[in-house]
Amino acid sequence: QVRLVESGGGLVQPGGSLRLSCVASGKIFSFDVMGWFRQAPGKERELVAQISNGGRTNYADSVKGRFTISRDNAKNTVYLQMNSLKPEDTAVYYCNSHRVVMGVSSDYWGQGTQVTVSS
Repeated sequence: QVRLVESGGGLVQPGGSLRLSCVASGKIFSFDVMGWFRQAPGKERELVAQISNGGRTNYADSVKGRFTISRDNAKNTVYLQMNSLKPEDTAVYYCNSHRVVMGVSSDYWGQGTQVTVSS
């Protein structure tokens, strides 16, 4: 099992910044793809950003140029730096660990952290 604990959410004004952190513990595989997803009220959970063990990144079009995902494998931590925040970024943000072992996929999720962008 993998345990993921997010932190760093909160209330911020439009144009502001936040940095989310996610610490992983348990049966961690270094080749896991780590990511951030978000879910706004009444909407489906959507991918925000992902990063491979080698540092390859993937972003949703809506956050490109504003958000940056990074990981510190030595600390088992993944970060999401969010700049130029907009009200539409308001959501619960979830950390995700995705792995494929012998063709079998597994996903682990954190409990989520609320991000609210409002004046």
